Amino acid sequence: MSVRTAAAIAVVAGVVTTLLPLAATAASAAPVTDDQAVLRTEMGTPVPSGPLSRGGATETFDLTVKNPTGKAVSYKPWMLLDQTGPSRLQKDDVVFKVDAVDAPATKSSVGQQDGGWQGLFYPATAGGKESGEGFDIPANGKMTWKVTLGLGANYPTNDGDFTFTATSYNNSVAPGGAGSHLFKVDPQIKTGELKTWFKQVSSGKDGQEQRAYLNLNYQATGEGTFGTALATTLILSHPGEQKADFRLQALIDGRWQDVTGEYGRYELPRIPKGFGSSAGVHTLPLRVCLGLDTQLTKKTVITMESEVRHAEGNTFPFQNSSVQFPLVPIVENAPPTDKPSTTPPTTPPTTAPATPVVQPAVATSTGNANLTTTAASTGSLAHTGAGSSTGLYAGLAAALVVLGAAAAWLGRRRRTAA
Repeated sequence: MSVRTAAAIAVVAGVVTTLLPLAATAASAAPVTDDQAVLRTEMGTPVPSGPLSRGGATETFDLTVKNPTGKAVSYKPWMLLDQTGPSRLQKDDVVFKVDAVDAPATKSSVGQQDGGWQGLFYPATAGGKESGEGFDIPANGKMTWKVTLGLGANYPTNDGDFTFTATSYNNSVAPGGAGSHLFKVDPQIKTGELKTWFKQVSSGKDGQEQRAYLNLNYQATGEGTFGTALATTLILSHPGEQKADFRLQALIDGRWQDVTGEYGRYELPRIPKGFGSSAGVHTLPLRVCLGLDTQLTKKTVITMESEVRHAEGNTFPFQNSSVQFPLVPIVENAPPTDKPSTTPPTTPPTTAPATPVVQPAVATSTGNANLTTTAASTGSLAHTGAGSSTGLYAGLAAALVVLGAAAAWLGRRRRTAA
């Protein structure tokens, strides 16, 4: 018997109310106490013997429940299947049927409590399943059923042999009294597992934000592949009750894209159906920071967890991993200060003083006949590519021309008078 099956049997009394409706517990017989856990289950040899194949022939065996005590004991059947390999089983992955041999008329069904495959059978009376009705095994007596078992066509290719255990969900089977049988699956494969782990790439300031960069890695070992896409829920949490305002992104198709979620739970991109060991390590880069609406005021240790499950059918998580890292809140703007800066400037101001406006001189002499000025509507000279002192130089030149003309006229008068 595997550790997983043994643990399930050990806690069966505590999970009865989740297996069937609450009304069923009240309507059924009183729970069996520890001193009434006295029944023994025995499984006969399957016929025909040999391994089971997907979609192939079924096998049958007798299941006998014995009561060695002097009073009747209620038996509520619970058949647990514990397969090797990473895939969870869907209801139709295993063929299951129970017929009465030396017992009241019986019906059967398949359950999936906590993601495990579980076979149930109960009296064929109206409401037998819904009421949680069991079988009363008589004092010093027994009951026998014929169980039919086989593999559905879609039994996962990465799952192998399985152990089938007959116990009871009302804890009426004695410790060590549950019969079990190992069923081989053909073809035989080397079974593996799905591994997931985080690797923190960096943590620090990226621009204006304090971000943590992590990689979530997936790797399948063994033979076979997953028959459904794999879905992952990412869970972010921190100590305390303050709002964190997590901002999560994933690197998808070469660019960072927002991953939306609520209450700290985010759905990551799915890994397509057919993921197996030949795909190697699948890596999804992630980055996370605290948004502006966070109520966290200091560096805080964040816990990131991943839960991997089948994207359809039996969606109970079957693989978990976690990591812890620090995050620092974003400081959008530093608080204002009233104190003047005491640090002198390192360089003098570079602002040039305003250029004075110089009014051009106006030429009135015939000696100025070739000087032309063009004024804008404001009265200043039009800019022609020269510097701001062009008007000054033009005025001076005009004055010199006028003085030269006057000197020449005086010279002519002196020569005439002589």
